[in-house]
Amino acid sequence: MELTAASDCLAALGHDTRLAIYRMLVQAGAEGMNAGVIGARLALAPATLSFHLSHLSRVGLVATRPDGRFIYYSADYARMNELLSFLTANCCKGESCAPTLPTEGCCPQGAPA
Repeated sequence: MELTAASDCLAALGHDTRLAIYRMLVQAGAEGMNAGVIGARLALAPATLSFHLSHLSRVGLVATRPDGRFIYYSADYARMNELLSFLTANCCKGESCAPTLPTEGCCPQGAPA
């Protein structure tokens, strides 16, 4: 992924409504959701929803699939993985970035483990 494409994706996700839509689509999985359901859950007017979905589609974060008279939207996981790879490509000075978890005492007293 190039710098401009990464910047476009991050800018698209930098808006509250688009981020909420994207998170909802990630949770919906590969089958996605139709625009009516997304709009109802987020209480968005159809024109507003269409504007935001178009923006997410334009940068490649959302894929569309027609099904009869409905259009289903789903998160494009491959595109998000490209973005994450771009963001972390040169991290940690070449060392492993995998977090290490403590074996004991990882949770504060009284917190669920």
